[in-house]
Amino acid sequence: MAVAGFFAVEKTAPGAEAPTPRLGMNLNGPADWNTELPFVDVSRLSRQWISQQKGQPWGKGPALALDANGYVTRLEPDCFAETIMCTIGKGHYPSGDYTLLYDGDGQFDFNNGTVVTRESGRIVFKVDASKGAFYVRLKSVNPANYPRNLRVIMPGFEKNYREQIFHPVFLKRWEGVACLRFMDWMETNGSKQQHWEDRPKVEDATWTRAGIPVEIMVELCNRLQCDAWFCMPHLADDGYVREFAKVVKARLHPKGRVYVEYSNELWNGMFAQSRWAGEEGRKLGFAEKNWEAGWRFTAYRSVQIFKIWEEVFGGRERLVRVLASQAANSYISERIVEWQDAYKNADALAIAPYITCNVPKEGKLLNEATVAGWTVDNLMDFLETNSLPQSIRWIQNNKKVAKKYGLKLIAYEAGQHLVGVGGVENNNAITQLFHAANRHPRMGNVYDKYYQAWAREGGDLLCYFSSVGSWSKWGSWGVLEYFDDDPAKSPKFTSTMRWAKSLGQKVNAP
Repeated sequence: MAVAGFFAVEKTAPGAEAPTPRLGMNLNGPADWNTELPFVDVSRLSRQWISQQKGQPWGKGPALALDANGYVTRLEPDCFAETIMCTIGKGHYPSGDYTLLYDGDGQFDFNNGTVVTRESGRIVFKVDASKGAFYVRLKSVNPANYPRNLRVIMPGFEKNYREQIFHPVFLKRWEGVACLRFMDWMETNGSKQQHWEDRPKVEDATWTRAGIPVEIMVELCNRLQCDAWFCMPHLADDGYVREFAKVVKARLHPKGRVYVEYSNELWNGMFAQSRWAGEEGRKLGFAEKNWEAGWRFTAYRSVQIFKIWEEVFGGRERLVRVLASQAANSYISERIVEWQDAYKNADALAIAPYITCNVPKEGKLLNEATVAGWTVDNLMDFLETNSLPQSIRWIQNNKKVAKKYGLKLIAYEAGQHLVGVGGVENNNAITQLFHAANRHPRMGNVYDKYYQAWAREGGDLLCYFSSVGSWSKWGSWGVLEYFDDDPAKSPKFTSTMRWAKSLGQKVNAP
């Protein structure tokens, strides 16, 4: 401990420089219910093919024959396959003429789509978004020339979808952000990816299978001229890490920096990767207790991954090597960064200093019965007098650790964290209270103080969690709920962008 502290004083690293607070953003993950609509080809976020058979319950058809990219190569008798797109309610996606393009030979129809024109390889169908999702149904397949390379293009983009890729509303919304964190785009939590051949590919039938391909993530950063933050899957072998780094080095714009993090929240026992890291740490003899072994394995494997990236990039000038920890417990932060002198091979300590209000069934400060009787003002009072000061203390405590070891303090996630836990998520009154609070002008005031505190206490990059996503009993994470929201009506969005603009970022503030 004393030795580690001594070396920290001697270390010369980016963390020793004056912090530069900036706004980054976590992007909402790939799913057919993604309300951000980042791609003009909505099939990129379609559900994987579902097998249906006459006389059987929904989704209980026989196993589908699929090619390597996930396309159906044949159908059993009395069977069809279907995929779901735009599972978004209240008409929050564009109505109009969608175009299905495909190679091969097959017959398609739609549950929420009136066919306008039909020819081989191209079908135009009219969708009514007020009716909810639409299903693309594959009714027959020519096994010798099965349908593949499906694209379902939004109205108005058929002529330029190859070059456009990203919806212009999506691009404009995130202009000026300093960095995009791709944790959810990479489907990091519980990832099964181990070898390079396991990675998501541009040619995949859908990018909900294993995440967004690295080529697409890099292209987005190039379009926005921002930095990229990648989370290496916890099972990824050295070959995977090396090949991933090679793609980024070859394609990322020359001014772009790369934040490299090992998985996501390896300290958090609710995730499979956390339990796996603990087991691996115990195998290596790092500690007897799973959580302590996991902290140490986090440092150990992170440094290995950092060194691979350094080899590929020929140095660390464009890299920010991230060691992540639990905001609420700076003790864990120090245990991670000190293990085998991991801090000497890192640039930043990352935390998620949320403004928390996690309501359990029973508890002295918070409990279901008490919060169920609150008004929005009661809740906002609690955030201002309890949650926000607590978050600031977390920032201060972790800043001390970061400073001691010569590291930047950055936020891998940030924002409000109002959610019921242990069954309280099913209390609809509390869920509605949380949603109302997220829309209330006082939430903007809390955010103003929060961002000011982050900068005042020496925070560097802060990646908000998360971009655009519908709110539910599981949380109100989206800074906006739908892609067509009016940003000026969102106190969270307005405060967040106003802060970024005050830092000199060329964001599109309302």
